[in-house]
Amino acid sequence: MAKPAKKVKKNTRALAQQKRHRRQWLTFVRMCRYGINNFTRNAWLTVAATAVMTITLLIIFATVIASNVLADSVAELSKKVDMSIYLRTGTTEQQAKPVIHALRQLSNVENVTFISSEQARAQNAQNNKTDQDVLEAISQATNKLPAVIRINLKNINDTAQLDEFVKKNKELKPIVDLNRAPSFAGSRRNAIENIGRWANFAQRAGLAASILFVVISSLIVFNTIRMAIFNRKDEIEMMKLIGAEKSFIRGPFLVEAVVYGCIAAVLATMIGVSLFVAASEKLQSYGIATANTTNTLTMYLGVVLLVMIGFGALIGVISSALATRRYLKI
Repeated sequence: MAKPAKKVKKNTRALAQQKRHRRQWLTFVRMCRYGINNFTRNAWLTVAATAVMTITLLIIFATVIASNVLADSVAELSKKVDMSIYLRTGTTEQQAKPVIHALRQLSNVENVTFISSEQARAQNAQNNKTDQDVLEAISQATNKLPAVIRINLKNINDTAQLDEFVKKNKELKPIVDLNRAPSFAGSRRNAIENIGRWANFAQRAGLAASILFVVISSLIVFNTIRMAIFNRKDEIEMMKLIGAEKSFIRGPFLVEAVVYGCIAAVLATMIGVSLFVAASEKLQSYGIATANTTNTLTMYLGVVLLVMIGFGALIGVISSALATRRYLKI
């Protein structure tokens, strides 16, 4: 008799648990339905909250895209901008070999190339092949161009290692051209440093704008939920009187805010991706590296959309939670 009683008790417990889960699911579905219905009650507040959140997410999207494009552009520039150390005319590659080997050991050095005086003269002629006057001057010139060691850096904004190398390397001193300063010194160095400054400024400005609009959109969603609470005061009182749970009363407001975020995320992603893809070709014509970012967006568009929805939902949930905690006295 003990075993059937235990079995009956176990089945009863399992059935009660199933009913509880079903009730919880129905409660959740009802909260979602009420929240979506509330979304359409006040059209002007809904449009305002969604529009500001869309702008916020669009600025966040633009900041991330700009950071990637700037990083790619600086990386491309690093490959094209070479730092030159000028050697005495006639210096051979064999003589410069110890210096080249030492340069390759520096952590910020990507590549090192030696160009002899004859190669420098040939390159100069190739670069000016359309200008007959320059070609004639090169052919008649009796003085030879200096040999050059060209260095590509991983980070073009950091030339401290090269400065230290030129000052202290013993193998370089006998062959360096004292009449020609390295190309990473003087005005060219200032131009290189300016690139880094502008890149950093753009990233910081984008981050500051994103934070500002996150705060603004959060305040607008906060006020929207607050007004919704005041407008539905009688409904809330009625729900309290019939014994509705706190979570059931708060739930629709959270759902409403999440809907703001999701719709804003979809709009911001569509607008952001469309504008960037449309402008990508034009930006590339100005030497801005957009190819990698465009390919990444195209390949992982679904992931980007999910991330944007996550950001929008998070902003909505936080704003709504703060509003319901402060103004929904339960």
